[in-house]
Amino acid sequence: MDWSLHTATALTAALRAGDVTSEQLTDEAIARIERDDHAVNAICAPDFDRARAAARHADQARARGEDQPLLGIPVTVKECYDLAGLPTTWGMPEHRDHHPAADAVQVTRLKQAGAVILGKTTVPLGLQDIQTFNDLHGTTRNPWDPDRTPGGSSGGSAAALACGFGALSIGSDLGGSLRTPAHFCGVYAHKPTLGVAATRGMGAPPGPPSPAEHDLAVVGPMARSARDLTLLLDVMAGPDPLTHGKAYTLTLPPPRHDRISGFRVLVLDDHPLIPTSAAVRAAVHRVADALTSAGARVDRHSPLLPDLADAATVYTRLLYSGSVARFEIDEKQLHELELSHHEWLAINARREHHRHSWREFFATYDVVISPITPTPAFPHDHHPDVMARKIDIDGRQHPYFDQLAWAGLATMPGLPATAIPAGQNQDLPVGVQLIGPMFEDRTPLKLAELLEPDLGGFRAPQPRASSTASPVR
Repeated sequence: MDWSLHTATALTAALRAGDVTSEQLTDEAIARIERDDHAVNAICAPDFDRARAAARHADQARARGEDQPLLGIPVTVKECYDLAGLPTTWGMPEHRDHHPAADAVQVTRLKQAGAVILGKTTVPLGLQDIQTFNDLHGTTRNPWDPDRTPGGSSGGSAAALACGFGALSIGSDLGGSLRTPAHFCGVYAHKPTLGVAATRGMGAPPGPPSPAEHDLAVVGPMARSARDLTLLLDVMAGPDPLTHGKAYTLTLPPPRHDRISGFRVLVLDDHPLIPTSAAVRAAVHRVADALTSAGARVDRHSPLLPDLADAATVYTRLLYSGSVARFEIDEKQLHELELSHHEWLAINARREHHRHSWREFFATYDVVISPITPTPAFPHDHHPDVMARKIDIDGRQHPYFDQLAWAGLATMPGLPATAIPAGQNQDLPVGVQLIGPMFEDRTPLKLAELLEPDLGGFRAPQPRASSTASPVR
């Protein structure tokens, strides 16, 4: 039996029943990577020897009666996480020899939970793109269509999951970097509430790992089922012990409802700054129809919704100013994008106004359903001037980075958002996001789980042949 595309929940049940061993699962995952990854390029730093050793230890631990949450489950880790013994480069060739001495806090939590780490997954240069390619590791291709991107910046993780290269992965999200690859590859992802999961050891090289909290960025789980997202979030959640003490724990409240009929949902498919493609609009409507059929209260408009245009403006100012603070940029762009401390305080005050508006909104509603990006996965575009790139939406060209508007809807105020598969369009997967109240991550996660049977959940890719004569580099 091939276990490679089973969920972590199903694998755990099989391991407990003695139907399979971790060594078998790990060998299967490694064999699949060695057979298929040449066409996808999702694994940039394999760690197979240590994975096999960890699998043997997991089987021995289970034989002793131990049973950690992820004991014996093969997983992957986004390249930007420090993992002692492997390089952390963020796709930057100048850091190809940067080898951290210690694991990121989330890698430590994976190991403590018993996971078997197969290796690291690919990222774009500096984690700064909606695609996944760099000069160090090449181009990662969408498992459904090699001529299209798997998304970014957690594109390698999403592609790996779709291909059966491990049951779970951990990524990060600033501009939709968990949600967009999940949407493009037909898997699940969850952007936690800002601050729910510690980020130390997930910083750009060569700096030392810092426990400092990020302004927008979060780390989170990716999986092939909604229930697996909750399983992995429970491992990841919690503050950094360096800043909060080892005794401090985080308890997320239970979901607001345990049946679809209890949910109050606002459905959005239009944004004032960018159109929505027919394919994505149809996916949003499929989810809305499933909710209505199951008895949920579904609205299409609400005066309580914060101003989407202003939200996008605030998000863009914070996103770009944070990017220029982390990476070198030419003087002209620096002047245009950077914020003084006074300007940052002013824009942050506008963010706090939005957070207040969302608190009032979620007193009436439980979840917002919206697009993640305006289109399904788009063709590779490696134009060196990213500001010159365009995104094609039903035959019309729009500025490339305008497609971040939907991702920023949850990122700017720090809300949790769960990306779910919502069907297919012309043999490409299409996803939507379920945005929930701050620190109530379990509410959109529960709705994702309840919707999974009606929407079909993860489906294994049926890849097309590439139309390109040579590999994209």
